[in-house]
Amino acid sequence: MYTVTFLIIILVILTAMGAVYTAFKQRINFFITGLDSGFSVSEISLLWQAAELCSLEQPTSLFYSLPSLTKCMTQISNMTNNDNSQKNQLIMTKLFDYRTKIQNEADDKKGMTTTHSLEKGQTLRIILPGKGVFTSEIVGNGNFLVINVPRQKNLIPFPGEEWVGRVISVYLWRKGDARYVFDTTVTQNGLFLGKSSLFLKHSANLVRTQKRKAVRIKCKIYGMLYIIKKDKIDINAIETQNGFRCLIEDISEAGALIRIGGKGVQNVKIKLQFNISNKLILMVGVVRTVEFNEAENQSLLHFECTHIDTTMKNEILKFVYNMLPESEKEVLEALEQTENDEASASAADGIEAVKNDDAANASEENKETSTENQAAEGETEKKADNDSNPGSEIEADIKTSVNQASDKTQADAENKTNEGISPEDTINVF
Repeated sequence: MYTVTFLIIILVILTAMGAVYTAFKQRINFFITGLDSGFSVSEISLLWQAAELCSLEQPTSLFYSLPSLTKCMTQISNMTNNDNSQKNQLIMTKLFDYRTKIQNEADDKKGMTTTHSLEKGQTLRIILPGKGVFTSEIVGNGNFLVINVPRQKNLIPFPGEEWVGRVISVYLWRKGDARYVFDTTVTQNGLFLGKSSLFLKHSANLVRTQKRKAVRIKCKIYGMLYIIKKDKIDINAIETQNGFRCLIEDISEAGALIRIGGKGVQNVKIKLQFNISNKLILMVGVVRTVEFNEAENQSLLHFECTHIDTTMKNEILKFVYNMLPESEKEVLEALEQTENDEASASAADGIEAVKNDDAANASEENKETSTENQAAEGETEKKADNDSNPGSEIEADIKTSVNQASDKTQADAENKTNEGISPEDTINVF
């Protein structure tokens, strides 16, 4: 009796478990796959929310496929455009953090491991123990790493021979990557391309000292830069007055590379105001480093963002990960193709103008070879025509004026196309 009852209970439990498993089979498999792949419970929960929002047929693809993750995030991004609720913005923020983490892990595998990968022109910061920090530059990379004799404050306190045999620590920042450091030995000094240089042993022990927390993307966005002079300001206030015009050349939610006119300085607090996809973005932060080009009288500011609204941060991340709505992409594509059409048409007009000039020159030469009698006869006919049609000369003058106006308009268009950071945008207050 008890045995039958016990068996019935077991069957009921197994049936219930089977029903639960059937109902939650996909979710259970999703969590098991995530745990087996090394994801945390919080990451798995987040990705499951994303999979449900996007109604993915294969939710587990989010664990191993960046395209699937990007596609899903694009769908959620389009949802936030229609429903800009705090919940949706929070999900997007968490997904962007996760997406950046995956991107950085992929970038880690691309990092340098040997000095053979370094390129000419790379700036180096060199520590000579007990003597301070020096600046140098790579001028050659072959059997040895060849660098300029290091300088301090633009002076050479130690000639090349005093570096030979010394063990030095070399620090560098690789553009678009990270900071690295390695130790090496100066093997010899001598001339390289006619200049006094040092020859360093190659190293296969590069240590990545800084991993970029944010993914940056190249761009060309014009904006306004405002210098913060007061200790307390409303950082969320929209500026209505014109600031200093600037060009943003790369951007992430954590900062930007900004080109300005004039000479910038470090540690200046600024507010950056610009538009992405017709949406206003405000970033407040500090200029960390400056690269000044004296010949062009322009500076590149390495800007670190210390405050940005969550919604604006997500708009930047959408731009970084190319998650613009399809309508925005279509507009940008149409504008780009229109510009190409205009450029092609201008080139064709130029070729046609050259052909017309050649034809005119040939005709002129033929006229010059005519006899004096024919020339005189031609002048007589021309005078007769003008007498009978006095409006012809006026018509010719009008055509000339129209052509000159067209040339001026084209020149103005070219100037507008090539518009950059003008002299009046120079930031003299720096």
